[in-house]
Amino acid sequence: MSIIAIAAAGIAAVLTAVQLKSARGEYGIYVVLAAGLFIFFYGAEKLAGIMRALEQIETYIRVSRPYLEALLKMIGITYVTEFASGMCRDAGYGSLGNQIEIFGKLSILALSMPILLALFGTLEQFLQ
Repeated sequence: MSIIAIAAAGIAAVLTAVQLKSARGEYGIYVVLAAGLFIFFYGAEKLAGIMRALEQIETYIRVSRPYLEALLKMIGITYVTEFASGMCRDAGYGSLGNQIEIFGKLSILALSMPILLALFGTLEQFLQ
């Protein structure tokens, strides 16, 4: 399925939700949530291709596997965080969406700390 089909499915879900909003508002949220989950899981399938590409990059240049795994985890955290916060905002709970985004940013920061410390250790060795 291409980006055009995904975009069309999203637009169709939004138009359906707008039509349902006048009759029963909660049904519109359910339609958008279902479409969002469909797109989310379709996007998650794309991560397999990204993983193959990262493994190929690993064969070309000598990058430690934990660094590539951390990069993939950061991508996953970003994807899930954006999805969840967007759904919260669409449902009218923007403050909860903001909290999810802050937690996602803190999670990425915590995940990147060992890499940052290794970088500083390498720089310290070069400077001596």
